[in-house]
Amino acid sequence: MIAVPQAGQLLERARFAAAAYADYDQASVARIVDAVAEAGYRNAEHFAAAAVAETEMGVVEHKVAKNRACSRGIVEFYRDQDYVTPRVDTARKIVEIPRPAGVVLALTPTTNPVATVYFKVILALMTRNAVVVAPHPRAKQCSADAARLLAEAATAAGAPDGIVQVIDEPSLPLVEALMSDERTDVIVATGGTGVVRAAYSSGNPALGVGPGNVPVFVDATADIDAAAKRIVDSKAFDNSVLCTNESVLIAEEAVAVKLRTALTRHGAHILDEDATIRLREFMFPDGALNTEVVGRDAAWIAERIGLRVTPKTRALIAPFADVIGEEVLTHEKLCPVLGMTTVADASRGIRAARAVVRIAGAGHSAAIHSNDASVITEFAAKVPVLRVSVNVGNSTGSSGLDTNLAPSMTIGTGFVGRSSIGENLQPENLMNWARIAYNADAGVTMPNFAGLSPWRAPAGPEPAYPRASNDPAADATPAAPAVRPTARRAADPGIEALRAELRALVAEELAQLIKR
Repeated sequence: MIAVPQAGQLLERARFAAAAYADYDQASVARIVDAVAEAGYRNAEHFAAAAVAETEMGVVEHKVAKNRACSRGIVEFYRDQDYVTPRVDTARKIVEIPRPAGVVLALTPTTNPVATVYFKVILALMTRNAVVVAPHPRAKQCSADAARLLAEAATAAGAPDGIVQVIDEPSLPLVEALMSDERTDVIVATGGTGVVRAAYSSGNPALGVGPGNVPVFVDATADIDAAAKRIVDSKAFDNSVLCTNESVLIAEEAVAVKLRTALTRHGAHILDEDATIRLREFMFPDGALNTEVVGRDAAWIAERIGLRVTPKTRALIAPFADVIGEEVLTHEKLCPVLGMTTVADASRGIRAARAVVRIAGAGHSAAIHSNDASVITEFAAKVPVLRVSVNVGNSTGSSGLDTNLAPSMTIGTGFVGRSSIGENLQPENLMNWARIAYNADAGVTMPNFAGLSPWRAPAGPEPAYPRASNDPAADATPAAPAVRPTARRAADPGIEALRAELRALVAEELAQLIKR
């Protein structure tokens, strides 16, 4: 199969880059990360428009916000963190040496394509990893263009050749070959349940997430007008393509009428019984979500069910009675449609939220609008999710854009959601720490490790990846790559370059033979 050698070539080049990048010091890494983030930030508007044009999902201005948050915003959030320099704990007599994962395979979705490319590439570079981006086929052009832009910025700032790569023509055989290849050190999967399960069953370490299906509870103590505005804003944000968007609205009966009025005032349209029936039939034919609605705006969906709404309508609210699995409005929608039900009191509201999450979305997110600390505490304790946003729209709340959670396009669902991580994906997830542990006896002293580091700034440009002579991307007469001299290796540059080229060629040929 063509996919196997192609995967091998991508991964060998990534391994070559990762091996060199693992020797970089913190200052060099910070310079590269800053350059990549700035390149992404400058092109946030261009790629937002490109993503909407290609996928026909979302809102350009909201994708601009996400692209900015996942470029310069990510770097500023982690500005004071150092994932390169050894950490010394003199009290515990432990020295921690950071170790990058190596080669990260980043699977990116069609819903948030460019923001996820930015996010995963920058996290990989922060932690001295190489990254291969595998975009969703429906977002391949904007994703590939964005990844190439970041790759060029990285190498221009001194990163090794091949540190960021992307698949221009994604296919299932190629992605499967990349996922199962032992040269892939970790897979970071963002997408549908099938993609995540495939990553976990690949035989390689994988960080994946479960689906969202966010319940939002408004109790009698909430600021109703503020809650309504936040919920509508959240549902309208990028037309609800973030998996953190609210799916089912649960209102305490005492404030339900007031809440409906406020929702309408802030741009929602409350459907009557007949329109709700037509909505179910259009959105969930045969019980499964009609993917045509994903990322579409409220007016587009309303038109498809024969409903006339004003141009200012930003969300559709579909009332229903019982939170049961057979009610399709309790399932994830990824569009500005919100199911709504009422409950007698806070205790029943919490039970309803639990029921929503049991249907789908375990471990993911929930939201509550309340000013009662005891209700909020009980809600967080009893609804089986790992992040609860309070008095904020959940699209941007649980994703960390409007809260102090780690800003992320990949939301871990923990053990309850069958995920290997429970937090929002962050740099620490893409590395390990080797620990030097001294004898705990107070009579055994530990020397001073402060300021010591095995990493150095590169003394010159990194060698280009040595391509095989039959590689179409190679020049007909490739020049031998220059070797970066270091204080730790005094050898003839010509000999070292030849050795590096031979090692890469032999490894690539052997890999292809083994896979045949």
